[in-house]
Amino acid sequence: MLTRNQLSVIEASATSRLFLRGPAGTGKTTAAVERMKFLLETGIPADKIIILTPQRTLQNPYLNILHSPQMAPGGEVTPATIGGLSRRMVDLFWPLAAGLAGFSHPENPPAFLTLETAQYYMARIVRPHLEEGWFESVVMDRNRLYSQIIDNLNKATMIGFSHEEIGERLTAAWAGEPAQRRVYADAQACANEFRQYCLVHNLLDFSLQLEIFAHILWNDAAVRNYLTRTYRHIIFDNLEEDIPVAHDILADWLPECDSALLVFDDGAGYRRFLGADPETALELADLCDETVRWDESFVINQEIAYLSDSLTDVIYPTGIINPSETGAENLDQVLSIIPARFYPEMLDTVASEIQRLIIEEHLPPAEIVVLAPYLSDALRFSLMNRLEALAVPVRSHRPSRSLREEPASQCLLTLAALAHPSWGIFPAKFDVTYALIQSIEELDLVRAQLLTEISYRMRDFSLSPFEQIKPEMQERITFLFGSRYTLLRDWIEAYRLEEPQPLDHFLRRLFGEVLSQPGMGFHRNFDSAKVAASLIESVQKFRWAMEPTIGADEQVDIGKEYLAMLQDGVIAAQYVSAWNTSPDNAVLLAPAYTFLMSNRPVTVQFWLDAGAGGWHERLFQPLTHPYVLSCSWQLGRIWTDADEVDANNATLARLLTGLLRRCRGKIYLGLTELGESGYEQRGTLIRAFQQVIQGK
Repeated sequence: MLTRNQLSVIEASATSRLFLRGPAGTGKTTAAVERMKFLLETGIPADKIIILTPQRTLQNPYLNILHSPQMAPGGEVTPATIGGLSRRMVDLFWPLAAGLAGFSHPENPPAFLTLETAQYYMARIVRPHLEEGWFESVVMDRNRLYSQIIDNLNKATMIGFSHEEIGERLTAAWAGEPAQRRVYADAQACANEFRQYCLVHNLLDFSLQLEIFAHILWNDAAVRNYLTRTYRHIIFDNLEEDIPVAHDILADWLPECDSALLVFDDGAGYRRFLGADPETALELADLCDETVRWDESFVINQEIAYLSDSLTDVIYPTGIINPSETGAENLDQVLSIIPARFYPEMLDTVASEIQRLIIEEHLPPAEIVVLAPYLSDALRFSLMNRLEALAVPVRSHRPSRSLREEPASQCLLTLAALAHPSWGIFPAKFDVTYALIQSIEELDLVRAQLLTEISYRMRDFSLSPFEQIKPEMQERITFLFGSRYTLLRDWIEAYRLEEPQPLDHFLRRLFGEVLSQPGMGFHRNFDSAKVAASLIESVQKFRWAMEPTIGADEQVDIGKEYLAMLQDGVIAAQYVSAWNTSPDNAVLLAPAYTFLMSNRPVTVQFWLDAGAGGWHERLFQPLTHPYVLSCSWQLGRIWTDADEVDANNATLARLLTGLLRRCRGKIYLGLTELGESGYEQRGTLIRAFQQVIQGK
């Protein structure tokens, strides 16, 4: 049921430009989706409407409507991000942009890089320098080193300064050990080399795509006219989570469009570490005909509103928020503490309480989320095992989890190495054992290990036939599993006799012809099938990026290179299919920020590790800095400890407000004397709760 306020926005004139703002839960996205439907129903051609969001997953409410049977046939509304729009325009107008951007071979087509392929090429630049002693004072995984240099390039383009100024800006804000200035200089040199390598080989990472679009194509009258005439109606949701250059482009676009609805979430800006800038987003309100502000939430009650305001006032007092005492008396109805001395005790209690909520209070599992500042493998495994043992449906989502950490992808890549002896990559017996467990349905660890010990020969890289195993061993393994092993083994042996295929083609065949068949491990395991699809897409994109840079006289096996890349720790690109988990009626385990970016309310939230510093402390990033590399930072100003504390407190206040405004019913706070790593818990979050509970 739509409110009068929502209808006034939805049914506004098709020539109006509205800036809609308010906290989460006030119905802004619902109104924006209905606005899109209203424009279509009033005869606006679908291909004249563009839906912009900072992240593709935030388009789901719009796509659900657009793909529903109730929509009339005709043209298609265009959903896009600024990054996606940049790629589309660069691809379309490449002949116009290539020469002006400084590419060495503008006559050749470009190769667009994903995050993982960009890291691969960055690794080729950085590795020789590491051997020369560069970054010697930095102790971190190599993949993080590569990604932080790439992040610097992205930040420069997002904000609008030259990539050659990165080191200067970071150095100017540093007041610590002089050795760190050398680190910044090394990072700047690597960024320069990477950009030059891209220009020579027609490679386009995200920063270069965005730079070409924002500084070359958008300033070309023909390109700008093409976009502004094609898309006459703009809906931009979660404006505060996008980057300054996106806001600059929109500022030029608004006067040219027929109508616009810009949706701004007060108190958000969760993607600041990725370049989001709510301040530049808010400036766009001056270019709209009217600013509409909503404050009434459809999600939270008085008690949770009191808890949100009180925590914010304790953690980051601004003098603006005055918590109402209306919800103070019944605070215990929306806040429950789960105390424990040791971490496993707390997980046991959490799992039992989730089971009780589902069975006794008939709460749908999808209305429950379990959140932590970071979802470690140990926490994910421990809690999922407990919930599964209690017959509670559960799923987890952690976008930063590398493909190489997924058991299904480890299985596929181990089998790929076995099928390609020429690579010279010899899987350990441990890897082969777990590949067999994943490949063969219901095969247990003991039989898999026994089968590996008998059949796998690392010396000559072979799998012996099941028929050659001694009869008593065959009986122990069982002929059922033996027949399934034979199917897999014979397929690999037959493939070895063929001409090698691209790795993504091989994986498609392996999945389709063997692993997805009845009796095999992927037949009923839909999660493994999703991982396989993501892995194949990752390999395919890697091959597409690699092929243009391989010379005719070079002998490079792209499949082998891909495995080497994963072994180096390079993470996989983000796959939207991994985010599309909303239909599953299951309890969600996720990092807090991941849940926020799914932008949906739930009834119950469990917050684990409440005393951990990860709720408010910024990740250590020795090669970059999200605040120094931002529009609001004054060049030359020193970043001090006071700035760090202030930024951490502001971030924590935003995070808690965002979580609480997406909670309809109750918060469970998991507290332990000793945290997951065995250390005492005394973080800012738990101290803030103590002050609120004790009445400050």
